[in-house]
Amino acid sequence: MASLTIYVALVGEDVEAWRPVLAKPLGDNTFEILDQPYDRDVEQWSFEPGERVICSDAKLEGERFAVAIANAS
Repeated sequence: MASLTIYVALVGEDVEAWRPVLAKPLGDNTFEILDQPYDRDVEQWSFEPGERVICSDAKLEGERFAVAIANAS
């Protein structure tokens, strides 16, 4: 199955910020975040590559996106 873009929250930012990441859909709103460039010295994601997450639809900047809300393991 093809990968999709989902969004994970950035931790420790002064404002609410989201990072688009590639993820593999697993069904039932569950995704596995794929391996991709991620520099922990620059920013901290709320979920990391390799983790399985549950996503929910959210409105960001007036558009609907899938955002990671919980760990699925």
